[in-house]
Amino acid sequence: MAARIYKPARNAMQQGMAARPWVLEYEPEKPLLIEPLMGWTSSADTKSQVRLPFATKEEAVAFAVRHGIAFRLEEPQETALRPKSYAENFKFGRPDRWTH
Repeated sequence: MAARIYKPARNAMQQGMAARPWVLEYEPEKPLLIEPLMGWTSSADTKSQVRLPFATKEEAVAFAVRHGIAFRLEEPQETALRPKSYAENFKFGRPDRWTH
């Protein structure tokens, strides 16, 4: 029974750098089964449906250690914010010409 602790990426409808919770999610123990008649996938593994949110990474790790859950910690990639301004379009020494 292994788990994955990660911070999910924001979706395309979100903007800004608001705090997102850390998530503990169990990894599947068995592969998905394909139902032969309709082709639907199913699983008897109920732990794959569990997603536990935590406010901090330390809380998630402490929970996993306290309950004896083997886990893999995935650090989020930090994005670099470049300051932009409208005046940058007209500055002297721009790498390319201004065109309309």
